[in-house]
This record gives sequence, structure tokens and C-alpha cells, in this order.
Amino acid sequence: MIVRSFSDIENTDRHVRSASGTWESKRIVLAKEKVGFSLHETVLYAGTETSMWYANHVEAVLCTEGEAELTNDESGETHWISPGTMYLLDGHERHTLRPKTDFRCVCVFNPPVTGREDHDENGVYPLLTEEG
Repeated sequence: MIVRSFSDIENTDRHVRSASGTWESKRIVLAKEKVGFSLHETVLYAGTETSMWYANHVEAVLCTEGEAELTNDESGETHWISPGTMYLLDGHERHTLRPKTDFRCVCVFNPPVTGREDHDENGVYPLLTEEG
């Protein structure tokens, strides 16, 4: 059994801040736990814009605090995301999130991330694996 709190993660290698400066993420469960998914709490900052494309992962996002506009960059369709709203990127959709307030969410990735990932120039997380 694993029990882990946000305070356990704060300012460790599981607390990742993006190179873009638009988000930070607490990586609660990672690939090294070998459970088939990773679990994160992520905050995207108000007034920023983050374009993402999880070409190598499926992601589910559940908003727990704040509000943001989500745009499917492939179709142009937009959605208003607020607490209690979930979105699932089951088709590896390119998308952009524009938080109107600090936007806190819980994210699940499959395959799991290692914790070292950050978006590349295309908004993609590389497909990294754990040794052994």
C-alpha cells in the first residue's frame, strides 16, 4: 500500500514545474510504481495558454478548482471547463487550455509517465520508460 500526501511531494523531484512557466504538477503516482497509470495534481496558471498534444498517452482530466476554456485544436470546438467537469483525450487530440483563474485538476495518464516529462516544441510528452 502506498500513502502519499501533497506535502510529501512538495519541492521534490515529483513536483515538476514546466519550462514554459504556465503550469506545475505534483506527480502522485508514477511509472515506477508499476500500476499501469500515473496520477497527477496539476495547476495551470490564470491568464496563460498551454497547447498540448499527447501523441503517446491518453489523458483524463478532472477539474477540481478554477475555470478554463478548452479548445480542440483539430476541430476548433471549444468547451468551458469548471469544477466537476472531466475531459478525456482518447483520440490524442491536439488541444489548448486557457485558464481564466488558476485551474487545478487531477490527471491520469496511460501509459504512465516517469515524472521527468515536459512538453516539447509540439506540446508532446516524450514516451519515457523506467529502467528495470
